[in-house]
Amino acid sequence: MSAAGPTLPPAASLPPGMGSPDGGRVRAHTLVTIRWLAIAGQLAAIMLVSQGLRFPLPLLECVAAVGASALLNLATTLARPANARLTDGQAALFLAFDVCQLAVLLQLTGGLANPFSVLVLAPATISATILSVRSTVVLAGMSLIAVTMLAVWHHPLPWDGEGGPLALPPLYVAGVWAALVLSLLFLTVYAARVAAEARRMSDALSATQIALSREQQLSAVGALAAAAAHELGTPLGTIAIVARELERDLGPDGPQAEDLALLVSESARCREILARLARAPEQASPAFKRLGLPELLESAAAPYRRSSGPEIVVEIDPGSDPAQMPDAAPVPELLHGLGNLVENASQFATGRVTLWLGWDPRYITIEVRDDGPGFPADLLPWIGEPYMSTRREAGRMGLGVFIAKTLLARTGADVRFANRPEGGAVVSLRWSRSALAGGSKGAARPVSF
Repeated sequence: MSAAGPTLPPAASLPPGMGSPDGGRVRAHTLVTIRWLAIAGQLAAIMLVSQGLRFPLPLLECVAAVGASALLNLATTLARPANARLTDGQAALFLAFDVCQLAVLLQLTGGLANPFSVLVLAPATISATILSVRSTVVLAGMSLIAVTMLAVWHHPLPWDGEGGPLALPPLYVAGVWAALVLSLLFLTVYAARVAAEARRMSDALSATQIALSREQQLSAVGALAAAAAHELGTPLGTIAIVARELERDLGPDGPQAEDLALLVSESARCREILARLARAPEQASPAFKRLGLPELLESAAAPYRRSSGPEIVVEIDPGSDPAQMPDAAPVPELLHGLGNLVENASQFATGRVTLWLGWDPRYITIEVRDDGPGFPADLLPWIGEPYMSTRREAGRMGLGVFIAKTLLARTGADVRFANRPEGGAVVSLRWSRSALAGGSKGAARPVSF
C-alpha cells in the first residue's frame, strides 16, 4: 500500500482556487486597499516629523513620492472593476512599485537609520503569500538591492538642529543592514511555506468535497429512481387495464388491434423497467438501508475484485461476540472512504488484501491489510497528508488516502497508518459504537486508540 491517489477532475470542474498558479489569486482591490493604508501612514509620519517635531525634511520630494503612489492607486481603481483579479505578473509589478516608492522615501529620510526602514520587508512578504516563487524571488532581490543602497546612499536622518544631523556608527548601520537582510530571507521563506501548505490543504479539501458530492449525487439518483418507479407504477397499471379492455371490446380483427397489442406490451415493458429500478436501490446500492458491517465491507470491496488482481477477503475477529455484531448506515463518506483504502491496498498487494473486522461493547475496529511492500519508512509519519505520494506518474496527486482519511474522520473514525511486522501495510480505523451506529455526517467525534 502507498499514499497514492486517484486522478483529479479536469480543471474546469474544480472549485475556485484549484487552477493554475497564475490564475489570479489576489484582487486588485486588496492591493489597492493595502496601499491606501500605507499612503495614509506615510503622510501622517511626514506631517508629524515636519510640522509636529519641526525637524528639517525635504518635504516637497517626500510628498511627491507619496503623491505618485496615490495617483497610481487612483488609476488602478478607475481602470479595473472592484472584483478584478491580477495575474501573477501584474501583482508583482504592483508590489515592485511599492518597493521603489518606499526606497525613495527612506533615501530622503535617513536610509537605514530611519526606524520605518523595516517596512521594506512588506512587499516581498506579501508576495510570498500570494504570488509565484519567481515573483517573490524578484521582489526579494529588489528589496535586498534597496536595503544595500540605503545603507550607503541616503540623506541625513531628520533631527533637531542643535547637534547637527544624527550620525550613526557604521558598525550599527551594518548591523541594521544584516538584520533586514536576514529578516527578509526568513519572512519570505516562512510566509511562502505556510501559504503553500494552506493552498495545498484548501485544494485537497476541495477535491474531497467533489468526491463526496459525486457519491451523494449517485445516492440521490438511486432514490429518485425508486420514487419514480413507485409513483409511475399506478398510472402505467391503469393504462394497461384500459388497453386490454379496448382490445377485448374491439376484438382481434379490429383496425386498431395491432396498435392496442403494442400498447399493452410496451406498458408491460415499462412496468418491468420500473420494477427493476425500484429493486435496484435495495439490491445494488447499500446506501438505502442499514447493513451489518461484514456486508458493508463486502460492498466496499466488491468493485475492486478482479480475476487478475489480488484476492480481497473479509475476516471477522473470532473473539468478537456474534450477538453484538454492529450495523451501520452506509453513508457516502463511509463507502467512499473504505473504497479508496481497498483500491489503494489492491494496487500494491502481491496476492491478498484483508479487511479485518472486530468489535467489543465499546469500540468497532476495521483494518485494511495488504501483503505488499508497505509504507516507506521515511514517509510513514506523513501518510494521509494531501499530495503525499510515493508515486509520481502523471495524474497521481497523492489525494486518495487523504480523501479517504478525511471522509472517514467525518464518520467519527480515528485513522492510523502502519507497517505490519510480517510485511505489508495496514490502515486501522476505530469508532465508538455510538458514533458509527449513528451514521451522522460531521457530528461524530473520533475516538483515540
